[in-house]
Order: sequence, then C-alpha cells, then structure tokens
Amino acid sequence: MAELNGEPVGLAQLQSLALTNYGHFTTMRVDDGRVRGLGLHLQRLRRDCRTLFGVDLDVQRVRELARRAAPGTGSTTVRVTVFDPALDLGHPATAGDPQVLVTSRPAGALPLPPLRVRSTVYVRDVPGVKSVGLFAGLHHRRRAQLEGFDDALFVDRDRTVSEGATWNIGFYDGTRVVWPSAECLHGVTMDLLKGAHDHVTRPVHLNELPAVRAAFATNAAIGVRAVSGIDGIELPGSHAVIDALRTAYTSIEGEPL
Repeated sequence: MAELNGEPVGLAQLQSLALTNYGHFTTMRVDDGRVRGLGLHLQRLRRDCRTLFGVDLDVQRVRELARRAAPGTGSTTVRVTVFDPALDLGHPATAGDPQVLVTSRPAGALPLPPLRVRSTVYVRDVPGVKSVGLFAGLHHRRRAQLEGFDDALFVDRDRTVSEGATWNIGFYDGTRVVWPSAECLHGVTMDLLKGAHDHVTRPVHLNELPAVRAAFATNAAIGVRAVSGIDGIELPGSHAVIDALRTAYTSIEGEPL
C-alpha cells in the first residue's frame, strides 16, 4: 500500500522524493492495531518536520493516515514519510508544504538471528533527523556484506561507536547496559528500553569491546537483536540480558494507532 495524504500516490508526486531525496520518516511496527512508543514516533515526526521544513506537522492527521495502512489484526510495518512534492532543487528554502506518504509491508517474524557487523568511519548528515537520505548507510552496509558481514557499525575518526546503518546499538558490561553517547539518531526502541534495565550513557570506544559481555541492535522493525561479532571480536549470540530486554520490550503495551 502507498498513499499520499490518504489518496493513491502517482508517479509525478513521487518524482521530487526520488530525485531530491529531501524529507524525513519514521517506521513503526503495528501489532493488532497497536504501536509501541507511538507517542515517541509522532514526536519525532513533528520535531523533524520543524527542522527540515520550518512548519508544524499535524500528527493527529498523520495518525489517521497511518491507521488506514494497518489492519486491526496481525503485524504490519508502516512507514510514514514526510516530504514536499513541490520542492525546487535550486531553491530548497522555499519548501514549506510537506505532505504525508504512508507505505506498508508485512512485518517479519521475531526474533531475528544475530548480526555480525563491521566497523566503518562515518557520521550521518544531521544525525538527529531520521532523514530519507539513506545512500551512505546502504553503501556502507553493502560494503560490509561484500566482506562477509551482515551490516555496518558506524564510528567516528576517534573510533568512538555511534550507531548502526539503520539501528542503535547497546552493550552489556556485566553490570549495566551501556548506550553510546555520540552523534546519532536516538531511536524509539532504544528510548523505550532505557526503562527496562539499569543503564548508563557514555562514550564507547572500539578498543573497549573485547571486554563487553554482550551487544545488541535495536529498532522498531527488529526489536532487540543480538550482535554476535564486531570486526574480529566474537560475542555471544544469546545472553540472559538480551533475553530480558527482548521480553521487556515485547511486554510493553502498544498505543492504539
């Protein structure tokens, strides 16, 4: 399904999004008509719309449009993309009439198998915005996969860990969950999990990773997914803390869409 402002979307309306790649989005997993952290997803859309377009987004209207894409039963992944079809490549400052594109696809079964990731030096443009500009992330993911890994883990030039290509990462040091403090997109799933276990947020350097007990990736589509390897560092593909976080996350009652 793909609708723009509640109507079937046409090719001409998508040209601006395809050719300029300027906009923002959020992705939600809808289970039986409910979304974990729905309020956080809507806050993200409102905040990012103000950042990219300088206007306030009607999030209640967004909610109504997203509801159309999700059946009342079963699991669906719904993506809400906000962009201005009239954006002029030469005059982006005039873009100020964002529209709402809603797409959906079946949600995958959870949990997913562990990830093996390769570190790469990269910091996203405007990292606090969940932008539609996915080129660099997908490029680094592709390079990692060509070298036998599943995905890319971003670090800065000082080798400080930030995030994955489309996910946040957390570590367990034997006592607490450690969330990296770095320039990155703060995911809804990560924010929800901060209430599930004793945690600290601090810089995490690659040279610390041989000492961690476990690592995991999070986003709305994958929930909590074990990370079993980073570069040449082997980590457990399952761990009691990861199981506890996964259980805590799945037990969060979703908000009605």
